[in-house]
Amino acid sequence: MPARALMIQGTGSDVGKSLLVAGLARVFARRGLKVRPFKPQNMSNNAAVTTDGGEIGRAQALQARAARVPVSVHMNPVLLKPQSDIGAQLVVQGRVVGNTWARDYQGIKAGLLASVLDSFGRLAAEADLVLVEGAGSASEVNLRADDIANMGFARAADVPVVLVADIDRGGVIASLVGTKAVIDPADAGMIVGFIVNRFRGDPCLFTDGMTLIAQRTGWPALGLVSHFADAVRLPAEDALSLPARNAAGGAMRIVVLAYPHLANFDDVDPLRQEPNVDVVFVRPGQPIPGDTALVILPGSKATIADLAILRETGWDIDLRAHLRRGGHVLGLCGGYQMLGRRISDPEGIEGPPGSVEGLCLLDVETMLGGDKVLVEVTGRTAAEGVPFKGYEMHVGRTTSAERPLLELDGGATDGSIDASGRIAGCYVHGLMADDRQRRHWLQRIGAADSGLDYEAGIEDTLDRLADHLEKHVDCARLLELARVPQFGATK
Repeated sequence: MPARALMIQGTGSDVGKSLLVAGLARVFARRGLKVRPFKPQNMSNNAAVTTDGGEIGRAQALQARAARVPVSVHMNPVLLKPQSDIGAQLVVQGRVVGNTWARDYQGIKAGLLASVLDSFGRLAAEADLVLVEGAGSASEVNLRADDIANMGFARAADVPVVLVADIDRGGVIASLVGTKAVIDPADAGMIVGFIVNRFRGDPCLFTDGMTLIAQRTGWPALGLVSHFADAVRLPAEDALSLPARNAAGGAMRIVVLAYPHLANFDDVDPLRQEPNVDVVFVRPGQPIPGDTALVILPGSKATIADLAILRETGWDIDLRAHLRRGGHVLGLCGGYQMLGRRISDPEGIEGPPGSVEGLCLLDVETMLGGDKVLVEVTGRTAAEGVPFKGYEMHVGRTTSAERPLLELDGGATDGSIDASGRIAGCYVHGLMADDRQRRHWLQRIGAADSGLDYEAGIEDTLDRLADHLEKHVDCARLLELARVPQFGATK
């Protein structure tokens, strides 16, 4: 039986599309369907390594997990990884193909549609249902020409669309009715219904609102989804959307330096679930608190530029003061590179060719260049033998005169740790998602072990999210509205 497909688009960014797709993937997977998530175009520096040796947006990796299938490059064939306010690295079907400026990308999009449809077709060939996620807003009519992310894809593949709006941010009636007003009538004709997300309070109070939207748009209401508080237990797509969390009194403070090109911040997601630690994202202009136990320098999509910001904001001074107080520092990927003596970029991968002095907290040097490393790894800490599993995702090689931090299965080593044992860094992402490693690092800073099973918690939350959507969304109707795509349709 040919696969059916349904697309979830939003009236804006951060209306909950990604979590809705994840939840629906788990709903239909539990019903015995072979489900595949798909996002034609994503923009994110929070990426995941795939089982077929590439990279995609982290949100699609979570959706694959919800669908109980391996992660594939075809689930997110076009990934834009911002390196500046107007430029991004372009990843197509899991592989870096170069850099692009925002204005130039508008002329590139049309040429990417073939890759998008190829990946979509591959997923459809192995699935009963493909759940497609749009990007940003369906009403960005200024970007509609040659669109591959929203209605351009929907019409090219003839995939029906469900439009989602977030009532929590206000103006939900205007956002849905306004979308109908501004988009092309043929695009509006692809929309088969709407969902209002993140409702708080008595749903009866918005019955008239749902009716009004249906009357003004002609689209049927498919669900009024109550706020799902435990969404914070799932990996977030955007660090800026992470809510503050009030930890228990006496909790150890862990600071994450949130420089402008922060990447793979999901490294710290598991720490945010620990009841005995307080994870704080410190942004430029904010000092590192004096009572911090551990400072994490996370990954960066523009390491040299973010290192400059780190110095401009005075964090280099704060770090040295933190270390004098006996604190710990951990650098991950780009953060590891920053901790060294020098970062060289002879090929101009991140900008003009050249080299800069690092923080000189570790006796290591980094040379940017070569093929991008995208690989899942396992191993153990070199000194204590604590096992781990994770992944590497980086351009560049680092040589070290320090002790290695990690031993990889196969004999290689990774990372460095200084003689004091309080300054360390490595290329491996995902350490904190491994319960054994996370407990090891918490013990280092004197935090109490909570016994948290992080991976089991994600599975439980996905199941409860699916239960939540079963209650608030007409899932049977969604399945009826999904249809077999017709490639080569008009766009």
